Amino acid sequence: MKQVLKSTAVIVLIVIMSCMALVSCNDKNDGSEKMLYTEDTTLGEGNVQFTFVCEHIDGKKITFKINTDKVTLSEALKDVDLIEGEDSQYGLYVKKVNGITQDYDIDGTYWALYIDGKYADTGVDSTTIDPAKTYTFKAEK
Repeated sequence: MKQVLKSTAVIVLIVIMSCMALVSCNDKNDGSEKMLYTEDTTLGEGNVQFTFVCEHIDGKKITFKINTDKVTLSEALKDVDLIEGEDSQYGLYVKKVNGITQDYDIDGTYWALYIDGKYADTGVDSTTIDPAKTYTFKAEK
């Protein structure tokens, strides 16, 4: 009888540990291990410098100084590999910023563009760079 109880207890313990392992594997990762940059940095070459902020879903902000000769925000950010996305009928749909993917179709999150703290009226590929402004891609749900 003691052997049966021990075997049952071991099986229950294995099942519980397996369930805990599966749950932890399914937790949404914040993607920090995929970030291209984890600290504020300066990127690019050119005569114009502007500030770009990447705000992750957990609220972590990384500020970049971008040097460029490009005209639009998308050109400048693509040039330094900070954004990736898909072309759509509305312009570039940015899905990845600083190596982190936000995809509304998968988990309801997306990258929102802000200019000087206000939700942008223009898309990233139709936004002309103004060095006096701060551009932010903020992960939202």
